[in-house]
Amino acid sequence: MPEIHQSIAQHYHDRTKYDPQTLASKSHNLDWAKQPVPFKEYKIGSDIDLKPYLEETAATFAHNQNAQWWWRLSQLLFHSYGLTAKMPSMGSAVYLRAAPSAGGLYPAEVYLVSRGTPLLPPGLYNYQCRTHSLMHFWESDVWQNLQEACFWHSSLESTQLAIITTAVFYRSAWRYEDRAYRRILLDTGHLLGNIQLAGNITDYRPYLIGGFVDKAVNDLLYIDQEQEGTTAVLALADLLDIRQNLPSGTTALPSGTTTNYPSIPDGELLKYFHLQTEIPARTNGDLNLPTVQPERSLEDKYNFSFCEKIPTDTTPIFWGKNLSELANTIYKRRSTRAYSGDNLSFDQLKALLDFTYQPQNYSDQNLDPNPDYFDLNLIETFIVVSGIQGLDTGCYYYAPKAQELRQIRFKNFRRELHFLCLGQELGRDAAAVLFHTADLKAAIAQYGDRVYRYLHTDAGILGQRLNLGAIRLNLGVSGIAGFFDDQVNDVLGIPIDEAVIYITTLGKPR
Repeated sequence: MPEIHQSIAQHYHDRTKYDPQTLASKSHNLDWAKQPVPFKEYKIGSDIDLKPYLEETAATFAHNQNAQWWWRLSQLLFHSYGLTAKMPSMGSAVYLRAAPSAGGLYPAEVYLVSRGTPLLPPGLYNYQCRTHSLMHFWESDVWQNLQEACFWHSSLESTQLAIITTAVFYRSAWRYEDRAYRRILLDTGHLLGNIQLAGNITDYRPYLIGGFVDKAVNDLLYIDQEQEGTTAVLALADLLDIRQNLPSGTTALPSGTTTNYPSIPDGELLKYFHLQTEIPARTNGDLNLPTVQPERSLEDKYNFSFCEKIPTDTTPIFWGKNLSELANTIYKRRSTRAYSGDNLSFDQLKALLDFTYQPQNYSDQNLDPNPDYFDLNLIETFIVVSGIQGLDTGCYYYAPKAQELRQIRFKNFRRELHFLCLGQELGRDAAAVLFHTADLKAAIAQYGDRVYRYLHTDAGILGQRLNLGAIRLNLGVSGIAGFFDDQVNDVLGIPIDEAVIYITTLGKPR
């Protein structure tokens, strides 16, 4: 019988794992002469300056409807991906943005599609974060093409604007090689998390669309799919227009599962894998899509009889009048470089879990109680406690439906965390470390190879909510995408079927 390969998603994940026996041999010296520029430039097009609406408040434009519209769009884009700081680096400068990015490489690009509004002509726009402006690089109406590429998604019927996010692969691959795809998707999740929350500030509701014909959207944007690929489409509903108050739609569609593929050389795996996770166009106008209904389990996993169950319900974080503190927090967010090793309170940890996993508790602050994800039922959360007052050290499973912690291992893991996080002191000195995992085999069976995008993007959205919640509470926080994959499962007692997707460290900043 012929040999049956594992799926390309499983192959990619296994092949890009870090292992303590082989990581040193895979290290490479960065060619700084080839460092990519994290900004996109256009030779032609007209520029729309959004800076005049950046420092003012909404009240400034209360009696000018047109200016208020521009203020909302300016604020949405800035709090999603705008420049927030300039840092010196090796004789030049690194521009930090509202959304975090591994290594400060910022592989994501943000495009705006206009159906045609009284203030924004139809066509394609690229958000130029360096100048906080919109580059109008294509003036023809492409909305119907976008609808067709998204299989006539219901949210695009009534909306007038859409955001498309893409990834420029080399920006991350320059440093992280084939494993960069993981970081690209996590960074995309950070960005989408910001877009969701910034929508609350500006009265927009983004509707997430993960099922689209990749080649059609790439062609619509005039991007080279060998260098750049679409990662998400978001229909941008204006909540001030009652016609755009829409029900939730399908966020994720399945792709095929590829098990027959050639031997792929190192350095080519990332692009090959991305192409294999695409959804092709349907032929003969066939729109009978193989839809997937997310499994809605009423119970959380790992409900062992020996587990002590510790409730996590708490008082929600307050985000200020008119969400003013949310806007400030997005602006001042930074990844922590070192922790003091001091303890956090259990109330602080509960508040972070509440904001991240219980959005329904924030509807009275006018935050969306049901933000879009691809499929959160696929994501599990484990928390290693090293210094939380009132909690024993050890590894806990967080049960979001029951809102409780369940301790599954009893040990102080500081030394092991230092090792698992590739010797980063952030793991050792953190008060708590969160691990997002997924049963990759089961997820692939449900959504095909494209689920790899969904898993990492969803983990990035969760990670960004943790980021912002921690900064609001004056805590330190830093995401880690580099770790010894299999050793995490072994050391912490996490089931081997749970592939580790993302790590977030929390603590007192030094």
